[in-house]
Amino acid sequence: MSSRPVADPLVGRLVDGRYRVRGRIARGGMATVYLATDLRLERRVAIKVMHHHLSDDDRFQSRFIQEARAAARLSDPNVVSVFDQGHDDDIAYLVMEYLPGVTLRDTITEKKRLSVDQAVTVLHAVLAGLASAHRAGFIHRDVKPENVLIAEDGRIKISDFGLARATSANTASGQQLLGTIAYLAPELVTQGTADARTDIYALGIMLYELLTGEQPYQGEQPMQIAYQHVTDQVPRPSIKNPGVPEQLDELVLWSTEREPDERPADAQVMLERLREIEDQLGITPIPPQGHAPSAAPDDDAPTASETALLPPPTDADGVTSVLNGTGPIDTAQAAAGNAERLRVKTRRRRARGWWAAILTIVLAIAAGSTGWWFGSGPGSMVTVPSYGPETTFAEISEQLAAVEVNASEETEHSLDVAEGRIITTDPEAGTRVYPGDTVVVTTSLGPAQVTLDEMRGLTLSDAQNHARDAVLTVADDVAERFDPRSEGTVIGARVTPDGADDDYGCLDGCHAHQGDAIAFTVSAGEVPDVSGFSVDEARDRLESIGLEVAEETSREYNDDVDEGLVIRYSTDQETLAPGDTVTLVESLGPQPVEIPSVDGMTRDEAVQALEALGFEVSFNGLWSTWPDAWTTVTGSDPEAGESRVPARTTVTIYIDNVGPV
Repeated sequence: MSSRPVADPLVGRLVDGRYRVRGRIARGGMATVYLATDLRLERRVAIKVMHHHLSDDDRFQSRFIQEARAAARLSDPNVVSVFDQGHDDDIAYLVMEYLPGVTLRDTITEKKRLSVDQAVTVLHAVLAGLASAHRAGFIHRDVKPENVLIAEDGRIKISDFGLARATSANTASGQQLLGTIAYLAPELVTQGTADARTDIYALGIMLYELLTGEQPYQGEQPMQIAYQHVTDQVPRPSIKNPGVPEQLDELVLWSTEREPDERPADAQVMLERLREIEDQLGITPIPPQGHAPSAAPDDDAPTASETALLPPPTDADGVTSVLNGTGPIDTAQAAAGNAERLRVKTRRRRARGWWAAILTIVLAIAAGSTGWWFGSGPGSMVTVPSYGPETTFAEISEQLAAVEVNASEETEHSLDVAEGRIITTDPEAGTRVYPGDTVVVTTSLGPAQVTLDEMRGLTLSDAQNHARDAVLTVADDVAERFDPRSEGTVIGARVTPDGADDDYGCLDGCHAHQGDAIAFTVSAGEVPDVSGFSVDEARDRLESIGLEVAEETSREYNDDVDEGLVIRYSTDQETLAPGDTVTLVESLGPQPVEIPSVDGMTRDEAVQALEALGFEVSFNGLWSTWPDAWTTVTGSDPEAGESRVPARTTVTIYIDNVGPV
């Protein structure tokens, strides 16, 4: 016992008291399209009814209504007209122009590829319709052969502006990449943005397919095709079909440039170029046949078991003829032919029914997988956030977690980035990644600690190279100090931490951090000895090494340096450097001493007293033979108290014999 097909509950229903549903035409991912009769205006229309499982989704309802409002504002012979939109109990619907015929996809499937004239005809019509939309500020976002309708009388129209939106709102998230993968522009894949040039790219892909019978990019997985859109250049159609003129090759390449700025700005620009090509090739787009008005409602309208989108007539070679201009035909003959073709098509459909069902399921799965991939799946790419000089790993990790991207921290020392702040991310900020991907965030440990060896006695260049190897900043100014060590050797090194004012010694080695500053002091050689030189000679010797010598000299007594000669130089500085000022100390000779009175002393007592004061003592040598106790000093020369004489002056004493005591 065979099961009976389940009847569509909407067939036969009167929608909104005006539209009588006659039969189902097609079913898509969002809605089902029915043939209906507008009882008020007595014409056939197509009603697009949103699926029930989407009725509770405000976002889908908003987009469904937006389709009607956007498309209704477009009035162009090459755009399917939208007449009405509304709600009736549990359904949301819009009413469109009914256009019996086939889709461009059906034509490509049957013919494999179109002739150059036919491809130009289709492209001309689609560009004309899109140009009207672009002028009105709308983009289609889903240009593909499935959305190009070819009427039985040859009219070509663009349908399904369901993904269109105002050009000013030109951003789209990963969940909104609903266009078919084969026609997605690179910027939709990488950035989620769309404008008129996105439609142009899809048109270029479609033109390639019309001319070659196949799409330029093939792949088993949707992501493989999307990747090719982003990385590859669409090849010339003439590679597959040598009969394609160079002008159309160039038009395909121009419209499918990966960079949007290198494509035609909109459909009008591309249409103008196509018209130039038509003139160059001598091609006149095939005009459509006359359009008969829609019939009034009658009982012969298709039922749910019939298709209202009848296939077009074919010629002897089985080629669709709706693109070819023909003369008028007899109405009765056409009706009989249509009936016969309907019977043939019905038998074929029965034979192909199971295959069609299987294919439909496969395509539905593929479409669902694609929608999931670019919607809620990994294909919904997100942008790696930017960061500022104060951003920490915790902050950027939180931002990444919000878009389901993992964050992994790595650290490294940095002279330029403060400790704990972000140095870089991999991928870098602004790059688009998939949810579930990992972004490596490198944060700063600050400058690395370094150890400096002892530098005492090194040459300046060796000490500077050692500091630079430790990534310290070497001061350009090098201090000099006079020092007994060899000229040019390092006698001082002081490190100033980055950002600090205080420094510390590092001559014998120390710990520092990369980026700290170090200043060196080197020996300027030893200051020459000027003792015993005349004042002029001493001045010349000191000035020759860069010291300044004061004009005035100081003077002091000195037992070792003769009067008028330099004893030494004096300075207030602990150490001397070139440019410092010193003062010469000039000798006054020995300091004068007053001769004491030695009268009444014995010989030896007088000699001892005078020698104690630095005098030389002389007396008559005959008195040396006398016992000291028998001698008495009676005077001296110079006399006592008469004058002050320099030390080491010879004093003569006079002695008398007084006899034994």
